[in-house]
Amino acid sequence: MRGETQILVVGGGPAGSTAAGLLAKQGFQVTLLERDVFPRYHIGESILPSCRPIFELLGVWDKINAHGFQPKGGAYFFWGPEEWEVRFTELGEDGTNAWQVIRSDFDKLLLDHARELGVEVTEGIAVKELEFDGERPVAARWAETKNPDRGGRITFDYLVDASGRGGVIATKYNKSRKFHNVFRNVAAWTYWRGAKELDRGPKGAITVASVEDGWFWAIPLHDGTLSVGLVTGRDNFNEKRTELGSIEAVYDKALGQCPAVLDLLVDAEQVAGMKVEQDYSYAADEFAGPGYLLCGDAACFLDPLLSTGVHLATYSGMLGAAAIGSVLRGEVAEEEAWDFFGTVYRQAYERLLVLVSTFYESYKGKEHHFYNAQRLSQEDRDELNVQAAFDRIVTGIADLDDAQDVYRRVQQHLHGAESGDPNPLANLNKVHEQKKAPMSPDKAVGGLYLAFRPQLGLRRAEVPTLP
Repeated sequence: MRGETQILVVGGGPAGSTAAGLLAKQGFQVTLLERDVFPRYHIGESILPSCRPIFELLGVWDKINAHGFQPKGGAYFFWGPEEWEVRFTELGEDGTNAWQVIRSDFDKLLLDHARELGVEVTEGIAVKELEFDGERPVAARWAETKNPDRGGRITFDYLVDASGRGGVIATKYNKSRKFHNVFRNVAAWTYWRGAKELDRGPKGAITVASVEDGWFWAIPLHDGTLSVGLVTGRDNFNEKRTELGSIEAVYDKALGQCPAVLDLLVDAEQVAGMKVEQDYSYAADEFAGPGYLLCGDAACFLDPLLSTGVHLATYSGMLGAAAIGSVLRGEVAEEEAWDFFGTVYRQAYERLLVLVSTFYESYKGKEHHFYNAQRLSQEDRDELNVQAAFDRIVTGIADLDDAQDVYRRVQQHLHGAESGDPNPLANLNKVHEQKKAPMSPDKAVGGLYLAFRPQLGLRRAEVPTLP
């Protein structure tokens, strides 16, 4: 492996692969270090249509389309006493806009594509330590994951930390990660073969079904299996695990309370063991610093209710590639490019954080502890620009504290009422429209906006001169 590089990317998941690939397409020297050897297992199998423009920009969309993943026609919700569908075909102009993916295949496809674009990818390498010149990281010491005695050092001009939930910079150096008071949940899941297809809603849809103490996902995959996961409160999960004796028993008991998903599994066979992960939501104080950017889960993490993980990863990767590219070409100063990146990425995260919390609050069984625990606390609201974030989702609500108004309006949107406000789930899958993202001079952030021609980068919005 080379001893120096222009840009070092730590992590080869969707955030790292996207950032690295888009930087290589701009002609920069990019080195990517990945701790694991792909393919490797990962959860987060349901992809939103909002990822498609980024995959097209990368030039990888046709490969995803040809791989054979399960086309995702939308989502179907059994939420409390109500149910409804969201059809993604109605949100796009042509064909399939999203997929249900096996992440080991999907992530390897993205990483291999970055390699083809010119990224020097080395797998099985863990970054053990960063070296700094003042506050600016300038080198990384690495070691082989299977042979820790073998290692080396690589210097760089810029760093993209896409190291996932481990978050090298945020957790080890800046110690700036803050957990929100909401979504302190646990996910427990496994895989089933021989499951039935859902008899309603869009073909290939993810099924989301609430239960008393949480909710289930059911995701059909192209290998004939169904990913079925339970999300429930951490404390409730631990109590029931102690009471019932195992994770499997907690999962099975909740499944017995979820007829919508249980019906899919009536003739199915469980073909994998249980997996568990804590779904805390968090964000670093800053998403950027001298010489570095945080992308994907290294910067922030959100509850999986609306399947936003890969969206945030690839979106931040694209923003990061645009910011670094423009700085290296001398088009904008590092400080203003970093401000743009941090502001736009944080707005996207906060917007989704508020949307997920509001979605939980729309559950009508207010007596259930789980759903009450998903509400943004006053501390959360003080730390976030909640009102601005909420206004970006649903216009016309003056006061987020007016819960009854929130419930009423959300229910209207979810059921297609013509109230003059957009459906929040439709908004979720149209985040790349110019009216939602800074992609035109009139939507500039800090005087900058995202442009794609003649190449990906940040452009300066010209200030009109007075006559």
